[in-house]
Formats: sequence, structure tokens, C-alpha cells
Amino acid sequence: MPGLEPERVDAVFAALADPTRRAVLSSLSTRPELTASRLAGELPITRQAVTKHLAALHRAGLVQARREGRETRYEVTPAPLADAMGWMAEVGGRWDERLARLAARARRDAGG
Repeated sequence: MPGLEPERVDAVFAALADPTRRAVLSSLSTRPELTASRLAGELPITRQAVTKHLAALHRAGLVQARREGRETRYEVTPAPLADAMGWMAEVGGRWDERLARLAARARRDAGG
């Protein structure tokens, strides 16, 4: 895809490969600006584990952190997700074209 950085898409898919990170991202998408402590209260993992998952999501550009006094609040950054969805749409479109050509050829070969 023009203008799409493969490394960025790779980082998004790598970050989303983990079910806990997907759960963290899902929580943040419905309730922005949660803290690691609050997220840990909702998940069956420790605050330290949540912090490590948030760091992986941050490296992939999927969340951003904002200091508020003694707390760090996190929110989803949608642009990298849009890039990954664009990549999937492009690949899916290419497969749709191939399958359409294959179906047309099968109809021609069958005489219909």
C-alpha cells in the first residue's frame, strides 16, 4: 500500500497477537484514560504485567500515555489500527480479484 510503513503494520500485528494485549486495548477503547492499576483490577494479571503489555502496545503505537499527577493514563491511538486494516483490505481485495478470475475461467471451461 502506498505510504504504508511495513514495520508499523508488523508491529501492530505482533502487539495484537497476544490475547492479554487485545483485552487491554479493548478495555481502553471503551473506557479511555485508564491507569495500569485500574486495568490490572479488571484482568487476571498483576499491575506489573499490565505495565509490560502497555509498553508493548505503546511501542507499536497503539496506545499513548499521559502523566496526570502521580498517575499515568493510557488511551488508544487509532492510526496504526487503520494502517493494519488498510493492509488487510488491500490483501483481501487482491484475493477477491483472483477468485473472481478463477470463477470466470471455471465458467468458461464448463461452457457456461
